[in-house]
Amino acid sequence: MSRRTRKLLTTSAALILSAAGAGLTAPANAAPTVPATAPSTVREARAAGFNASGVWTIYQSNATVRIDLRQDGNGNLFGSTSSGNTVGTVQEGSVTGNDIYFIVQWNHGPRGRYTGSLGPDRRLSGITVDLNNPSSQATWRSDRTF
Repeated sequence: MSRRTRKLLTTSAALILSAAGAGLTAPANAAPTVPATAPSTVREARAAGFNASGVWTIYQSNATVRIDLRQDGNGNLFGSTSSGNTVGTVQEGSVTGNDIYFIVQWNHGPRGRYTGSLGPDRRLSGITVDLNNPSSQATWRSDRTF
C-alpha cells in the first residue's frame, strides 16, 4: 500500500470517527456513564420496603405506646396513638425503604419524632425525641414484625 493510500485511509477513518462521535459505544471495561435523569430503579429503591399499617405496640424505654397506622401507596403514614390516658395524632410520617419516621402530637403538649429502621429480625427499632424538649429522648422497638 502506498504512503498516499495509507494517509487517505487514515484521514477518512478520522473523519468518519469524528462524525460518528456519540454514536460509538464505550469499551466493555469503561466506567458506566451517569444518565441525566435518575432511572426508575433508583426511584423504586426509595419506595416503602414494608407496610406499617395496623395496630401495634411500641415499647419505649420510658413508656408503652399503642399505635394505629394507615400507610398509603406512597409510603405516607396517618393515624393515632395512645399511652395510658394520653392520646396523640400522627401529624406526618412515612416509610422509605427500610426506614420509618413519624411525628406524634400528644394531647398533653409534647410532639414526639419517632425515627427507626427495620432490623434483620423484621422488627422496627429506633429513637424518639420530644421536639419541644430535645433533651427528652427514648429508645423504642415494635412488638410485631413487618
